[in-house]
Amino acid sequence: MKKFWDKLPKPFFCLAPMADVTDAAFRSMFAKYGKPDVTWTEFVSADGLVSGGRNVLKYDLIYSENERPIIAQLFSSHPSKMREAACYVASLGFDGIDINMGCPDKSVEKQGSGAAMMKNMKLAGEIIQAVKDGIKDSKKKGVSVSVKTRIGYNTNQIEEWIPFLLSQDIDALTIHARTRKEMSDVPARWEHVKEVVEIRDRMGVKTKIIGNGDVRDLEHGRQLDLDTGCDGIMIGRSVFGNPWIFNRNKKEISTKEKLKAMLEHTKHYEKLLGKVKNFANMKKHYKAYVNGFDGAKELRVKLMETKSYKEVAVITKEFLKNH
Repeated sequence: MKKFWDKLPKPFFCLAPMADVTDAAFRSMFAKYGKPDVTWTEFVSADGLVSGGRNVLKYDLIYSENERPIIAQLFSSHPSKMREAACYVASLGFDGIDINMGCPDKSVEKQGSGAAMMKNMKLAGEIIQAVKDGIKDSKKKGVSVSVKTRIGYNTNQIEEWIPFLLSQDIDALTIHARTRKEMSDVPARWEHVKEVVEIRDRMGVKTKIIGNGDVRDLEHGRQLDLDTGCDGIMIGRSVFGNPWIFNRNKKEISTKEKLKAMLEHTKHYEKLLGKVKNFANMKKHYKAYVNGFDGAKELRVKLMETKSYKEVAVITKEFLKNH
């Protein structure tokens, strides 16, 4: 059965998975204002999903049909738990399951997951197989398997790590063009994405290669695609406060449009996630929405004191009335 990857344009653009950022409310804004070609959820603990945490974690797996194709990202270092979680996630109707093998978060690494996978290829292979087995258990057809990783742990490990991953028969591989040690402290080095593409071509496999790291916008992404020959571009930090970033027709965004989108985003957040997530999570977006116009700083300070959509709406409408 053909998977959605074969139907995408080149280059295709993806919304990056970001913890406590790419939740259902955030993604709904992109589905409306500027849809990426592929959408990722924030990462979800496979262990949590199968060990009593499903009632809370299921909120990380809410999605709407207009977000398709949508990929759920999982992490675990336990093949049996990963298999069970993959079966559950596939049964929810996701188009793909992505395995996090690059996250530098200490609590994730302590479990042997995320970037720690780069230190244990044998286990990484077992985790990939567990996802495939879980999808098979779910009886769902056409669910893709992909991996998101970095160029290495402390040093560049491309020569051994990438051929290993590409030999696992995965549909897509996202490369964050930095090592785990570098976090996001140095500029992404896209020449390494080009190297990965060359390795893929030499091996003769069909895995889609997606580049990630410091992409500013679509134009910048297209240039990086030309430079490297990758199939897709993933955008992370530049999406904050900009649900129009993937919109090929939108150019200038007015202050009023930005603030209206911020209100809409806040309303979605409270409605979808208000019972399980702290309102403070929403506030990190205000720094991005409320930026670059007269009175932005003062408005931001007021918004940081809010505790609900209602309060945000009162303050924002008052600001718009006076500006």
